Amino acid sequence: MSNEPGSTLPATTPTAREAATRHAEYPRWIEVEDYVTASLHADDPALDEAVAASDAAGLPPIAVSPTQGRFLSLLARIQKSRRILELGTLGGYSTIWLARALEPGGRLITLELDPARAAVASANIARAGLADLVDIRVGDALSSLQQLVAAGEAPFDLIFIDADKQRIPDYFTAALSLSARGSVIVVDNIVRDGAVIDSKAASDPAIDGIRRFYEMAGAEPRVDATALQTVGSKGYDGFAVLLVTG
Repeated sequence: MSNEPGSTLPATTPTAREAATRHAEYPRWIEVEDYVTASLHADDPALDEAVAASDAAGLPPIAVSPTQGRFLSLLARIQKSRRILELGTLGGYSTIWLARALEPGGRLITLELDPARAAVASANIARAGLADLVDIRVGDALSSLQQLVAAGEAPFDLIFIDADKQRIPDYFTAALSLSARGSVIVVDNIVRDGAVIDSKAASDPAIDGIRRFYEMAGAEPRVDATALQTVGSKGYDGFAVLLVTG
C-alpha cells in the first residue's frame, strides 16, 4: 500500500544480484496488477481524477494502488462499517475507497498533518460526491487521536493506519482505545522491501517503529493479527490486519 517518499526503493542498499533480481521481477508484478485491475475493476473517473489532481499538486505518488484500495473497500463492506478512521489522508485516494464502503448513515474521519495535502484531498473527496460523509481533521495525528479518546468518541468499525511509521506503536495503542470487540485495524507498509528483518536497518526510525509494532501486536491479548506481503506497482511491502477480540 502507500509508502512514504522514496520508500518504494529498498531501505538498505541491495547487492548487485539482488538489484538484478528486483529489476527482473518488478515489471512482472506490475503486469499482473494491471491484468487484475483490467479484469476486475471498472473504469472509475472520480478515482482517476483524484490521482491526476494529486499529481498536479505535487503530492508524492504514495497512495494505495487500485487493487489495494479495492481490498480496503471490500474489507469495510464485509465489516459493514458505519464508522471508519483513517490515519494519513494524502490526496484522499484511499479515503474515497473507504467512504464509498460505508453503511447508510456512516461517517469517516481522516487525519492529515499537512494542510496543503488536506486541501487537495478535500477537493478530490468533494468531486467524488462524498464530502458529506468525510471529516478531514488537520494536525498531528497522535494529538488528534488523543482528542478523539478524550472526547469519548464511539468505537470505530475499521481503522486504517497509513501515517509516519516511527509512531505506529503510538497509533496502535490509540487505535485500541478507539476500538471495540469486532473492530478491524489495518496497518500499512510493514514490510518495507524486507528491511523489517534486516538488522542493519534497525537504526532507521521507521523500521524501528514497525518492529516495535510487531512486538506489541504479538504480545497484545486483545487482538488476533497477521501480516501479508504484497508486490506490485508500489514495490515490495505489506500490511497487517488485526481483529480486536476483547
